[in-house]
Amino acid sequence: MRPSRRRFIAIAAAAGGLPLLPIASARAADRNPRLRLWSGAALGADATLQIHHPDPEAADRLIAASLAEVERLERQLSLYRPDSALCRLNRDGLVEDPPLDLVRILSESRELSELTGGAFDVTVQPLWALYADHFSKPGAAPSGPSAEALAAAVAGIGQDALDVREDRIRLTRPNMSVTLNGIGEGYVTDRIVDLLRAGGVERAMVNMGEIYALGSHPDGGPWSIGLEDPRATGRLAERVALQDRAVATSAGNGTTFDPNRRFNHLFEPRTGHTSWRWLSVSVEAATTTEADALSTAFSVMPEEATADVVRRRGLVAHFMRPDGSRLVQRA
Repeated sequence: MRPSRRRFIAIAAAAGGLPLLPIASARAADRNPRLRLWSGAALGADATLQIHHPDPEAADRLIAASLAEVERLERQLSLYRPDSALCRLNRDGLVEDPPLDLVRILSESRELSELTGGAFDVTVQPLWALYADHFSKPGAAPSGPSAEALAAAVAGIGQDALDVREDRIRLTRPNMSVTLNGIGEGYVTDRIVDLLRAGGVERAMVNMGEIYALGSHPDGGPWSIGLEDPRATGRLAERVALQDRAVATSAGNGTTFDPNRRFNHLFEPRTGHTSWRWLSVSVEAATTTEADALSTAFSVMPEEATADVVRRRGLVAHFMRPDGSRLVQRA
């Protein structure tokens, strides 16, 4: 079963007052007939597309093409479809003639792992399986998996053991498996942005779990994005203005494994422990792929380490500490 995941980011409001939080498409069209809206489910979560286009029929075709692209990518990258290329890799340890998108996303993952000193690592799936299995059993120890079980899972982790080539992808350690949960939504979002740009769209908001603002809002200002307070569903902690930029958020209480919510989905790859270093981390970046992966990595990294990556990559990073105080790092 696909685990549920809480969202901590939303289209908040346009600079000129056009409401863009969940609203009926007809109401938005009344206010701006060039704005075409779609909302539904993609990648197992709520998703929206908002396209500003002079031709409604052309905009609708682009929305349909975008949804077809999401379906195509899910067939390759999903961890929850047994026939996907990713599932075949995890099951067999090898995929010959892999799809280009799987090669591309795993190559980008390797670069981002190196950038973050290993804090981002797509091979942490054994930890997810370990925690999920442990807490699914009646009478599970509330302290979590044993030290021995953690050590065994960590032994299979490491992107250096993921052999990625154009003609094959291979897992070179026993008990290895890959998850794209920390980067996949960003990657899919970027591919939809590419499709819309190729179709001549200059202004759009793509939200496939993480968000990219293409161009300016139809009123001429930037798009406004709300970063939700992880302590209170629906309450915004901050707003950010985006134009041709992405933002992604990771928060420990997005997915937890145990009734006491002590153990979450943000894994420290070297130790196997889960992290509550930050309540939430949001990253603004040039691509949604980078924003998604780095918000995941930053969740387990200390402040001085994230500051170095922020400077090097031209980012803005928003952190909420466990006491509720906030930190913003800028390049």
